[in-house]
Amino acid sequence: MCLFAFVKVNSQTKQDAPKVYKKRVLETTEVDFLTSYYSQDGDNAAVSGGIGSESLTDVTGTFVVSMPLNDDDILTIDAGISAYTSASSSNINPFDGDNADPFQASSGASKSDLWANITGSYTHSSDDRNDIWSTKLAISSEYDYFSFGLGGSYTKLFNQKNTEVSVHGNVYIDSWELLYPIELREANGDKNDFNINNYTITGNTNYTPTFVPLDGTARNSYSVGFGFSQILHKNVQGSLALDFVKQDGLLSTPFQRVYFSDVADSFVENFQLADDIERLPDARFKVAVGGRLNWYLNEIVTLRTFYRYYSDDWGISSNTASIEIPVKITDKFTLYPSYRYYNQTAADYFKPTQTALSTDEYYTSDYDLSKFTANQFGFGVSYTDIFAKAHIRNFGLKSIDLKFYQYDRDTSFSSSIITAGFKFVMD
Repeated sequence: MCLFAFVKVNSQTKQDAPKVYKKRVLETTEVDFLTSYYSQDGDNAAVSGGIGSESLTDVTGTFVVSMPLNDDDILTIDAGISAYTSASSSNINPFDGDNADPFQASSGASKSDLWANITGSYTHSSDDRNDIWSTKLAISSEYDYFSFGLGGSYTKLFNQKNTEVSVHGNVYIDSWELLYPIELREANGDKNDFNINNYTITGNTNYTPTFVPLDGTARNSYSVGFGFSQILHKNVQGSLALDFVKQDGLLSTPFQRVYFSDVADSFVENFQLADDIERLPDARFKVAVGGRLNWYLNEIVTLRTFYRYYSDDWGISSNTASIEIPVKITDKFTLYPSYRYYNQTAADYFKPTQTALSTDEYYTSDYDLSKFTANQFGFGVSYTDIFAKAHIRNFGLKSIDLKFYQYDRDTSFSSSIITAGFKFVMD
């Protein structure tokens, strides 16, 4: 009898308790369509040993779909395809056209490729929205490369959400297809790919490279990062980030040529035959530390600044500094002028074309690993309609973002990219 009375009272207490309203993390399904057009040029192609055209164009399209599973959980699917055409990679086999030349694209299959990626992520927020967990799974593939990755993160907000700390980690298990320069494949036993006897060699006519195939096809990357964000003032927010990355396995690119200064040069037409491919250590450790400071000056202008210092055990250290100044010109339109500065030291193993020695253990003529300074100028415009009045079927258009960036190094390399983003929300 007493037990029955306790259950009845307890049940009635629960029914009478006021229900606490909990705002959904994501109110409705959101769809982002992102696209970009990228082009670059330069005279230091790694495929042809640090000399030759770096001309490349790339077109990318990506869909990001974020779906609320309930009040607390979000599932996000990110899928994209990138299609590029490259004068540099076409010269993996430069001898399939009329005239082989490092500054001229060949017509081979390697001149273009497709890269495809799909990433799924799941995010859960606690009832008070102060704890956020997420996990993700990613797969990407192209002609000679496959990548599988997984990761997760945890974010904690406290001090009335004025302070935020986070930790995240990722693991990527990748594999190469060992695609060597065409003239080295015969030395690797692939006699059907290239027969030197079918070509007229000039310069050193006794072309007999001592080529040792790479050992293994796997590349593994492990990263962990820590973040801290603090609202310093009602108009100022600052954040700090610390990241560590460890890589091991095949870190050399199989089709990037190297020319030795102590070996006589051999040519077919205008193209110099490889003495070897780049050789790099099978391990690399990277660390980066950076910070952001965002200052809301007034209702029109915001100042966003960023700095990062990077270092690795290959001898590269770099500094990155950027500033972006969003200017709100109307309730719906905002302009985004920006500037980014970057410099780095050269890797210990970087050798400009024709300077590596055959007795060296490691060498590369990839100018991405050289010493350089770069400047990037950008400009963007965004349109935002919080009410999403414009519609495509059941989806309202919430925002449009258009941006352009021009990037120039103090070498011959330069690039530009145009990006566009469209955000839709489901009614």
